[in-house]
Amino acid sequence: MNIELRHLRYFIAVAEELHFGRAAARLNISQPPLSQQIQILEQQIDARLFNRTNRSVSLTTAGKQFLADSRQILAAVDDAASRATRLHQGEAGEIRLGFTSSAPFIKSVSDTLSSFRQDYPDVHIQTRETNTREQIAPLNDGALDLGLMRNTQLPDTLSWQAILHEPLLAMIHREHPLANQRVVSLAELAREPFVFFDPHVGTGLYDDILGLMRRYGLSPVITQEVGEAMTIIGLVAAGLGVSILPASFRRVQLDEMRWLPVLEKDAVSQMWLVWANHRTLSPAAVRFKDRLLTGAKAQKQQKNVR
Repeated sequence: MNIELRHLRYFIAVAEELHFGRAAARLNISQPPLSQQIQILEQQIDARLFNRTNRSVSLTTAGKQFLADSRQILAAVDDAASRATRLHQGEAGEIRLGFTSSAPFIKSVSDTLSSFRQDYPDVHIQTRETNTREQIAPLNDGALDLGLMRNTQLPDTLSWQAILHEPLLAMIHREHPLANQRVVSLAELAREPFVFFDPHVGTGLYDDILGLMRRYGLSPVITQEVGEAMTIIGLVAAGLGVSILPASFRRVQLDEMRWLPVLEKDAVSQMWLVWANHRTLSPAAVRFKDRLLTGAKAQKQQKNVR
């Protein structure tokens, strides 16, 4: 058989009109070629589809079944074409996104995730919470499309763009003497029991914050080593020490703890959007990447205006 989609469209028109002349007008073709194509179709499937008389046209039993099947076939073709178009335009598909624990606390990230899901419900965003260092290999081998991580040393195979520069804040129990100050210096924090990440966890913040303190000749005494930022916040709230985290975590408010600005002006951290430059991003991932970068830029401009 060599049935073409146009044969099905011709057949459906005749079956719905039950009149070759009206069907030909509907298809914007002349009647003789239409009659000829229907005859060819019947020969190809070896079944008579219409009962024809000089006064009427009606569907045979085979014709009624073929009409139902033809409509399903054309609907499936339309659906396939629509899915392909939406995939090509980034309106459907999947995005595999890695992010550190602080990323969802960043407004531009949370706003982009929310608006993107609303605007493109056919794009599945598969998220994976993991630390900075653990995102590098999946981004390189294609297991992740995009990564949100803290500034760190990256291989040449990865490209990045900063979406946020934010201050680092001190975390102090409310009954600690330093909690009554308006600002606190790194030197003051370094003299206190310090709650921080385990160095083997692989967070970008470990190198970021301790590197900052080393630039000032400081080496805090870390008395509690943990794997998660939320655990750090909980232990500080319990009075087991002080710590430092990016300002995005300030959205976690506990009565037992105070967030204080750090005196040093270079006490800042960056959040990066990272992708592999040797791999082609899917259209959906490109659309998400562009929206996030645009949103981050807009929020930065609004902040500068204020």
